[in-house]
Formats: sequence, structure tokens, C-alpha cells
Amino acid sequence: MDTLIIVVIGFALSMAAMIPFLRKKKNLERAAENARQTAVQFGLDIPASLHPIVDASSCIGTGNCIEVCPEHDVLGLSSGQARPISPARCIGHGLCERSCPVEAIQLVFGTDKRGVDIPRIKQNFETNVPGIFIIGELGGMGLIRNAFEQGRQCIEGILSEKGKTPSDTLDVLVVGCGPAGLSASLCCIHHKLRFVTLEKEDVGGTVRYYPRKKLVMTSPLQIPGFGKLPHREISKEDLIGVWDDIIAKTGLEVNTHETVIDVKASEDGCFIVASDKGTYKTKRVVLAIGRRGIPRKLNIPGEKLPKVAYSLREPEAFEGDRILVVGGGDSAVEAALALSEERGNRVSLSYRKNHFSRIKPGNMERVNRALSEKTIDVLWSTTLLEIKPGQVRYQNGSVNTLSNDYVFIFAGGVLPTAFLKRCGIEIDTKFGRT
Repeated sequence: MDTLIIVVIGFALSMAAMIPFLRKKKNLERAAENARQTAVQFGLDIPASLHPIVDASSCIGTGNCIEVCPEHDVLGLSSGQARPISPARCIGHGLCERSCPVEAIQLVFGTDKRGVDIPRIKQNFETNVPGIFIIGELGGMGLIRNAFEQGRQCIEGILSEKGKTPSDTLDVLVVGCGPAGLSASLCCIHHKLRFVTLEKEDVGGTVRYYPRKKLVMTSPLQIPGFGKLPHREISKEDLIGVWDDIIAKTGLEVNTHETVIDVKASEDGCFIVASDKGTYKTKRVVLAIGRRGIPRKLNIPGEKLPKVAYSLREPEAFEGDRILVVGGGDSAVEAALALSEERGNRVSLSYRKNHFSRIKPGNMERVNRALSEKTIDVLWSTTLLEIKPGQVRYQNGSVNTLSNDYVFIFAGGVLPTAFLKRCGIEIDTKFGRT
């Protein structure tokens, strides 16, 4: 009888201990289902690039991966296991992968039906061409912290190589000065390497083309020669200001507005890099040029007019203008909203579909509010036909004209495949699985 009492008490205590766990698990599953419905509504259930997959035969449902993800709702708990819920939110932190105690999570590119083009890169960031390295967004890692870390690891890997650099040759030539290129350049200074950094635009890369006041997600990181950057969330303007401070403090010199045209191997194992302003000989080349590449064109009459742009840096430069923004993604919506906030602008948004899909819920709320307040006008199911100095022509069943001063086109970017192939770098199409 005493034994039975002990067993009953033990069972009761075990159940009492399990109640908080079961309650937490139930709440996580309820939240995952709500997030899944939201993801389907906004098109976030289809991954755009890098995203996690979960091995159902290994997952033990600890929920660690869900708790550590800063982007929220990328993964959720369903039927006791982690599953991708909003994979389009993933920006490659990799915390979920590292937090899994049974290694059931893997980050992959593409899906089983839609591939993503990625340059062929080894673990040390070297391409199939020995001596040419790729870091940052071009290699699939767009997160600022990851890009900085890749820049450091790449340069330290180059330092570990044997062999001396000829006296008339650079140790490293860095192409691009976004987060990855900036990190690589600072590491070159730290290790007293002979190097040159070329940037076809301005320091900061893609971030400079985000709309004003856009929040850039980052996380604390240590910057060689500068110190700790403690921010977990920072605006575009503040981040650019920090980068300017870094350059001033470290003395980094960047050849801005200089575009690399070609990279060729020389007979002595080095490289000859040709830009639109000169020629450089270097032992190693680090490409940190991003995936934005060349803006995708519409190939319509009038697209070369000065009134046409493919990015928006300073919305406040436009007042009292008739503006058309083309596109339906986050970049187009954010640009249209930013321009609509400036005095006297009349902003229209041309989108080829009849509803927005694959934009962030926050942007959806803002654009819906703008539509209700009539601060922007959306031309649904439209195709832009022609751009003229004072108007545009578009089609949505019939051909219409719209008075217009400026056109901003956000149709995505074209991977710099031609340039990479000229360098001898091979491109792989990655097919993940869902």
C-alpha cells in the first residue's frame, strides 16, 4: 500500500511538473498557427532566398530555434515539432541552426522547385578560381553581422597562406565597401596589409539606397580599430553615420565611384584588376559587391530619360512632384510611402498584380493606411508601356496616360553573372527543399 501511495504521489508530482511545459507547448502551437495564416496572407510562406529546413525525423521539439530567432515566426511549433512558418522572413542569422541540440535544422537556398543562383564558394570563401574570394550578400549572406564576420574570417584566412607578395603587388584588393567590404578593409589595416578598396558608388553599399528612416536590423559586433558597435536596431541614417565615424577614426581610404571591369590571372599567380580609372596588380581579390548588381530594366521606350531612377536615397529632394513608383515589393512600397510624406507630392504606385504579396505586414499596414487617407494611389494590374518627359503611358485593360515628373522603378536586380563569368567564377543554382 505504501508503495502504491509513493507511485501515485510521484506520478502526480511528475504531471504537475509537466503542466507548465505542456501549457507553453500549446501556446507555441497556437502562435505558430496564427503566424502561418499571416504568412500565407502576405506571401511570406514562400522563401525568397536563404531559409531553414527541419529534419522531421530528428527534431525533438525543444523550441530553442523558435526562441532564439530575432526575426520572429520564421519557425513555429506544429504537432510537437519545429516547422518553417514564414521562411521569407529569414535573413540568415543561423541562430536556429546553432541552437538545435540534435542538429535537425539546416539553412538552404531555394526550394525544390525554384532555384537560387549562387557563386561557387568554398568554406574559406574562395571561389573555384584560386585567389578570388566572395563575401557578404553576393555569397548569400546579407545580414550585417554575418557580413562583418565573413570579412574578418576571409582576411585572416588569406593571412594564413604561405608565400610572399611581390614588392610591386598589393596583398589584397577589396571590391565593394558595404558591410562585408568595410570589414575586410578594416582587417587589412589591422594586419598591416598592402591593399586598395574600390567602391563603384559610396561607402555603405545597398544600405545607402534604403528609404530614409528605414530601420536596419543588426546586432552587437566588434570592429577592428574602432571598438564595439552595440546596436541591435539602428536606422539607415545612424548606421551610415557610424560607418563615416569608423572611416574617420581608422583612416581607411576608399576609392569611391570607381567600377571594376575585369579581373584576370597573371602568369605569376597574381591578378590584374582593371577598373574604369586604372589598373591594379594584387595577390588576392576579395569581391564584396552584393547581389543587387545591375537594376532590372523594363526595356520600354523612354526608360533612359533623366527622370527615371532605380533607387531612392533622399525623398526630401522631391516636393510638389508627380511621381510614379513601379513595383510591388517592400522597396517599392517603402519608396512610395517615403515620397508621399514630402510636401505637395502626388504619388502613384504601379503594380502588375491586383494585390500586394510578399511584403512585410508592417508595410502592408502603412500602405493600407495611406490608401485610406488617399496620400498615394495604387494602379493595380498595370503594365508600364512608355515614359515621356511629361507623362507616362500604361495599360490595365485599356491604354491610359498619367501626368508625371519622375519615375522610380523597383523591379529587382540582376546578379552580376556576366562579370563573374569573365572572372572565371562558376555559378551554381541551389535547390533547397521544403
